[in-house]
Amino acid sequence: MKAIRIEKLGGPDDLVLCDLPQPVPGPGQVRIAVEAAGVNFPDLLIIAGKYQVRPDLPFTPGHEVAGTVLETGPGVSHVVPGDRVMATVQTGGYAEEALAEAQSVFRLPDEVSFEQAGGFPITYGTSYHALVDRAGLKSGETLLVHGASGGVGLTAVELGKKLGATVIGTVGSDEKMDIVRRYGADHVINYTTENFRDRVLELTAGKGADVIYDPVGGDVFDLSRRCIAWAGRLLVIGFASGRIPELPVNHALVKGYSLVGVYWGAFAERDPDANRANFETLLNWCAEGSLDPHVSMRFPLAKAGEAMKALGARRATGKILVLPRLEG
Repeated sequence: MKAIRIEKLGGPDDLVLCDLPQPVPGPGQVRIAVEAAGVNFPDLLIIAGKYQVRPDLPFTPGHEVAGTVLETGPGVSHVVPGDRVMATVQTGGYAEEALAEAQSVFRLPDEVSFEQAGGFPITYGTSYHALVDRAGLKSGETLLVHGASGGVGLTAVELGKKLGATVIGTVGSDEKMDIVRRYGADHVINYTTENFRDRVLELTAGKGADVIYDPVGGDVFDLSRRCIAWAGRLLVIGFASGRIPELPVNHALVKGYSLVGVYWGAFAERDPDANRANFETLLNWCAEGSLDPHVSMRFPLAKAGEAMKALGARRATGKILVLPRLEG
């Protein structure tokens, strides 16, 4: 089978397309014919050796896939060959076939396409866990979403609106404002031309945002804690800016807010039943049409490096997919 490999730590230009033996599922594993693989920021980190998980070289990157079950290992009963599924994997997504642990494999409703599902697990899983499990977002509250046009950001906007919040999104260019509005944002701020702290306080009559969803970190985090409401929840999703910020804890004390870490991958591993219940809700919403996963760019397997470059350069909105069956 064809697969992308990284043989030395580096960047997208260090990825190579090669032929590998067909994977064989062991106990509790599922072999999947990959139709779509999502491209995520951790993919860039893992090939550079900067992610929490550091697999042995060489390896195939890619953390999420959608496709058809080809074979199951001993002990797998909830899916069978021929089932349409999505799955998360530690590595191996950028390939014609991938192995996934059974607890990370989810059957797809007939109404959900492979392209919708290929970039679904990490972004929707993260945002639902963040907003529902960690923040307890309530209808009528104000949600501020940073990086609102990106993969996790756009799902946070969409889910926040579905949960009844007033949603404010921040983006880095005017061109990205329309897609964020289309996914439900009540207000969109271009942080390159406006001070989002001042604008959020203006929009909330000085109260601030009840929940702040921050996948950016750095200066964005520093300003966010200055426009958070009393008893607010500041969600730490990631550090796309490259700088991990520090918090003067006296500020949290006097403003009465909570700093809440969100590590969806660890949650899914520690509480697979709760994670499965979350995805049952999410996939049902997608099947009924109340969620609409946005895919803005698609690349064939041989151009997986170009897909990762596009993500790193923030050229896309929503998700980027690698499609192993796509010609080109």
